[in-house]
Amino acid sequence: MRATLEETAVPRSPIPFLLAAGLVVMWSSGFVGAELGTRHAPTTTLLAWRFVIVAVPLAAWCLWRGERLPLRDLAVHAVLGALAQVGYLYGVFAAAEAGVPAGTSALVAALQPLVATALAVPLLGERVRPRRLVGSAVGIGGVALVVGTDLLGADAAPRWAYALPFGAMLSLVAATLVERRARPGGTLVTALAVQCAVSAVLFTGSAAATGTLAPPAEPGFWGAVAWVVVLSTLGGYGLYWVGLARFGVARVSALLYLTPPTALVWAWVMFGQAVGAGALAGMAVCAGAVALVFGGGRAAGAESAERVRAG
Repeated sequence: MRATLEETAVPRSPIPFLLAAGLVVMWSSGFVGAELGTRHAPTTTLLAWRFVIVAVPLAAWCLWRGERLPLRDLAVHAVLGALAQVGYLYGVFAAAEAGVPAGTSALVAALQPLVATALAVPLLGERVRPRRLVGSAVGIGGVALVVGTDLLGADAAPRWAYALPFGAMLSLVAATLVERRARPGGTLVTALAVQCAVSAVLFTGSAAATGTLAPPAEPGFWGAVAWVVVLSTLGGYGLYWVGLARFGVARVSALLYLTPPTALVWAWVMFGQAVGAGALAGMAVCAGAVALVFGGGRAAGAESAERVRAG
């Protein structure tokens, strides 16, 4: 009997873990990319060239493949691009340009899980287990621990600048709920092509109107553009939408709790900023919060299977 059970046991796939880890690493890279890029150019310059570079090959690929989207799905992806990329990224990058620390922006952005989870219940009819609500509350405490020092030393930036990451967070919440409500069709590449094209048009127009479209000749600027194109746009946004379809709003949102401590690790590696005891404690609390949200054993597996069947 034991041999039969062992033979029929199905090993757990590493794919969900790899998706989750990749999302956290790639998404948190954007906060470092914002600080890297705004050292060399204004926000509009950096974001305009970021999306021009990524939108052109994506659009060319879709045209070569002959991919088409119904008008309704095209419109939804355009709205998602305006909310999840233009609204969110402008807030994060403009905050970095104004002097808001990357950790503080990550903290405010990490409030997105609580807001998205709370709104998913009445607006989307999603059922949220009590342990996920507890995990959300624990995660808020964890990210507050991580960036508490930054918040106390907030004199480096004007007070109005701290409204920018808050607005960015709300824009991402809106995009998340729109995607789950509308469930637009199309492949991941097609979706990114439409969203990035909308972002390229809006950011290029904004940069041209403000006289900031011309890029600087500094190698550091183009290095920052490459960083945000490869890691943050293709990696971060691609994994975000894949994870959203696979895990749902609550679980993907909870993963964002790990972005503030991960952003601190990025900052330590890139800029030599030390990670203190408070940051380490916050990392542990955030990890516990995500474990609560992703826990559930067979129940979680059954829920995922049901989502796949509902498709």
